[in-house]
Amino acid sequence: MNWQAIRAIYGFEMARTRRTLMQSIISPVLSTSLYFVVFGSAIGSRIPEVAGVSYGAFIVPGLIMLSLLTQSISNASFGIYFPRFSGTIYELLSAPVSPLEIVMSYVGAAASKSIILGSIILATAACFVPLRIEHPVVMVLFLVLTSVTFSLLGFIIGIWADGFEKLQLVPLLVVTPLTFLGGSFYSIDMLPPFWQGVSLFNPVVYLISGFRWSFYGMGDVSIWLSVLATAVFLTGSLAVVSWMFRTGYKIKA
Repeated sequence: MNWQAIRAIYGFEMARTRRTLMQSIISPVLSTSLYFVVFGSAIGSRIPEVAGVSYGAFIVPGLIMLSLLTQSISNASFGIYFPRFSGTIYELLSAPVSPLEIVMSYVGAAASKSIILGSIILATAACFVPLRIEHPVVMVLFLVLTSVTFSLLGFIIGIWADGFEKLQLVPLLVVTPLTFLGGSFYSIDMLPPFWQGVSLFNPVVYLISGFRWSFYGMGDVSIWLSVLATAVFLTGSLAVVSWMFRTGYKIKA
């Protein structure tokens, strides 16, 4: 394992975050704070509790997950797309660096940024609403696994995309709507029976439910289903990345 190469690529990606601090960290935190103000205060005043939890505290896991998913994809997709766009990826492919080391570097950096962002949003949320975390180990586990999984998805999008427009296509048109409809701001138990069944086909429901369970010990689905769903997403993303490097899909062409 070429740890020096991994550290070099990882350090370069993390340095890019420091150069674009406003876009990478401050902007998502401000956007999430607005959600707390609008949903937590305006709507929360009319919805006192959800399953015994104040509405402002109830939406915290969903808001963190919303930022985590979108930022993981955005960071990882841009990180690998820009070398393809500038042509420097051929220098990387010709260097003594294996595909595993390349993925570890870019995905590790994107996941690290998302975990830092999620931690900052969690601290910000504590300024607005009283929080409790009943299962901190599970919370950290979901935070890490979700960041890594969706950073892998972003890596896939960064290789698949052939223009800057496509980098935002999946996050804006697929991931964000699924997150809003996945129980970020409500419990799916509040829906009519038909729509509860439809919601179970939304994969993001399992991620948000598991993350919320780590906070309050309650979720829309079983915690084991949430863990299984996260493991399936992670395995599927790893399989697609492996296939891309094995076939050279849009990398060596």
